[in-house]
Amino acid sequence: MKTDVIVLGAGIVGISTAIHLARRGKNVVLVDRRGAGEETSFGNAGLIQREGVFPYGFPHDFGALFRYALNNTIDAHYHVRALPGLIPFLARYWWHSGFTQHQAIARLYAPLIENSVTEHADLINAAGAGHLIRHDGWMKVFRTEKARDAAYREAERLSAGFGVSHQKLSTSELKTIEPGIRAELVGGLRWSDPWSIRDPHSLNKAYLAYFESLGGRLVSGDAATLEHVLEGAGWRVATPEGPVEALEVVVALGPWADTVTRKLGYRFPLAVKRGYHMHYGTADNATLNNWVLDAEKGYFLAPMLRGIRLTTGAEFAHRDAPKTPVQLTRAERVAREFFPLGERRDPEPWMGARPCTPDMMPIIGKAPRHQGLWFAFGHAHHGMTLGPVTGRALAEVMTGEKTVIDLAPYRPERFLA
Repeated sequence: MKTDVIVLGAGIVGISTAIHLARRGKNVVLVDRRGAGEETSFGNAGLIQREGVFPYGFPHDFGALFRYALNNTIDAHYHVRALPGLIPFLARYWWHSGFTQHQAIARLYAPLIENSVTEHADLINAAGAGHLIRHDGWMKVFRTEKARDAAYREAERLSAGFGVSHQKLSTSELKTIEPGIRAELVGGLRWSDPWSIRDPHSLNKAYLAYFESLGGRLVSGDAATLEHVLEGAGWRVATPEGPVEALEVVVALGPWADTVTRKLGYRFPLAVKRGYHMHYGTADNATLNNWVLDAEKGYFLAPMLRGIRLTTGAEFAHRDAPKTPVQLTRAERVAREFFPLGERRDPEPWMGARPCTPDMMPIIGKAPRHQGLWFAFGHAHHGMTLGPVTGRALAEVMTGEKTVIDLAPYRPERFLA
């Protein structure tokens, strides 16, 4: 099978890239070992985070570092055996999280975030997926005045610097908005601009159906079989239907990008933050009306189609290590006191791996040492948010168009000697 472009990875970034290439007249084959959005893009809080201008950094105050070192929190957990291999990455990540560096990163990251909602809106409308979307933002809620006031100050800075809208909520307003919450709270903060997704997997499938309506194909295959076809100046990947060949290939494999890039001689400092989720029913006829972050405890509750989805923070471990959902156990215990969760609705906790770079920004652009090879991975916590804008910008540069944003800050060369 011959085509114009092979896109490796059918998560949100790969599907979005495939759509934008197909819109520009390219014949595109999307290759994945599973279906659409069945890995990292499947399990997230279901947010298009317009407010997420600052990527998630590593804390620099020693109180937080000591708390994490005890390894008993909801928002962070680590595998002791994995630490020796992770320390070089974490040291660089910690350095980039410093105030000056983090401020500079936010300025570079902002164009991606600023276009996140509008680019999703384009694909949502084209895919007929509006029923999966809500447009009323999400909330942080606070148990102490110290945490609340710090969040309010940060929200003011974001509004002033990046035009992000927010609303401060009093305790009485929270009780009106969310009468089912049992915890004693001192206020909340609603980010108004983000959109929320009632079922991320269904949105991925809707985008895939739209891609197929443009003439694209999804085929099963193993990205690790990718090889450079020197005589044809192109690329080949094996599938059960036979080899697929193309002049260009996009690596959009998220945390599995190194299965291809290392074979081709690219050593990117890519690590993973693993995360877990579980769906629940509700007890006592309670209803959760909003996507809610229990800010000081470090877990998220989202009212999705399958039930209330509880998501955890970051687990630092080897990508393929067995599941250790201790954070979920800790979070569930606190969340049941916070809100009347009912029965578990999944047979086991879901686990995914977020692909992270030490400077917290994705790798997007042309491979410097190979013709026809393109990269789009490393979106960390914001893969769902940034898939469509990444796909559009990469398709534009691949077809010689002016790009919707400048891709220079995300170029692969920044990590290559």
